[in-house]
Amino acid sequence: MKDGYVHAMQEHTDRGNLRVRVFSAVDNYPIPDAVVRISYTGDPDSVVEEVRTDSSGVTPELSLPAPALEYSMEPSPEQPYSEYTIRVTSPEFELEEVTGTEILSGENAEQPVSMNPRTPQGEFQSIVIPAHTLFAEYPPKIPEEEIKPMNESGEIVLSRVVIPEYIVVHDGAVGDTTARDYYVRYRDYIKNVASSEIYATWPANSIRANVLAIMSFTLNRVYTEWYRNKGYDFTITSSTAYDHKWIPGRNVFDSISVIVDELFENYLSRPNVRQPILTQYCDGQRVQCPGWMTQWGSKYLGDQGYSAIEILRYFYGENMYINVAEEISGIPASWPRVDLTVGSEGQKVFQMQEQLNVIAGAYPAIPRVPETGVFDEATRASVEVFQNVFGLPVTGVVDYRTWYRIQDIYVGVSRIAELN
Repeated sequence: MKDGYVHAMQEHTDRGNLRVRVFSAVDNYPIPDAVVRISYTGDPDSVVEEVRTDSSGVTPELSLPAPALEYSMEPSPEQPYSEYTIRVTSPEFELEEVTGTEILSGENAEQPVSMNPRTPQGEFQSIVIPAHTLFAEYPPKIPEEEIKPMNESGEIVLSRVVIPEYIVVHDGAVGDTTARDYYVRYRDYIKNVASSEIYATWPANSIRANVLAIMSFTLNRVYTEWYRNKGYDFTITSSTAYDHKWIPGRNVFDSISVIVDELFENYLSRPNVRQPILTQYCDGQRVQCPGWMTQWGSKYLGDQGYSAIEILRYFYGENMYINVAEEISGIPASWPRVDLTVGSEGQKVFQMQEQLNVIAGAYPAIPRVPETGVFDEATRASVEVFQNVFGLPVTGVVDYRTWYRIQDIYVGVSRIAELN
């Protein structure tokens, strides 16, 4: 069985790329010089790659076999992604293993690995990534009204739409008291769900339409405090019957990550409706859902050149609009609305320089810069290293995506163990 599986894996003629990012579960700091062994999930003892992390806790980008591209472009009985097991060791940390990391043809993926400090008990940490929702059977969504009633006392708590810093994900069905609750950064949650529910190989506008639907649904749960008003201590579940498929510790794909970073302030709305719309959907193959978006249908419309909003209106009606949240929680200051580059001056530059220096305390590859409020060549060089470390286009310009990535990393390394 093992030999047959490995032979099948080796027959894959396409390839995808993977980098592994290793960090401490206690303080979010990178773990340098960790040993990362990668094997086929069907044969975890046969190592196909062995590398070490750099000073930023990141492995080199690895090219790995993947199934043919066409398997992810049409519904197919053939699994469209290959699966790998990643085992990470470091002297001061417990062994960590991730099974089921997915690699798609032509796509770049990043696998996060969070490691706990070593204890006398020597507890082995293991994460298993289940099959993708488009390939395996999962419970279909239980239909709900897309707009929650506003006249029930206590139901609508928030007065405006706010992008939360964190949401609490209940990793199971609503009534499952054995399921664990996770604090998850909002954007990381959206990237995880999108990577679990659609294929990163799809047209960019198909991905945008699905990301907008996932974000709007999630923000409806936040805005209405849907589960908290029913006596639960979480924001959303990981059950496809109620919400979205979120998988602890899964890998995410760059093509999805870029689009989430581009759109994360947005949600979907209808005229004269204050709350984000609860945009429900189904796959359109195993399950049909009239009046909702179908994931495969959105892919085919993207193939035909439809824009994201055209795809959404095709399924949800012409009175669906993209809106922008009033506030982003947990961000020290908002995007300056203009790219920062050499010659830029002012408070936003000073803030960015100050945050880069805090980040440099955790990521020594990033050069520290003078905190002058003037974007000079030293600042440009530091920004370029930051972009390289975190997989962004290396331009030396602090654009929208780079700005918010700086905010994310700054918050992550300056709030040590706040939610652990």
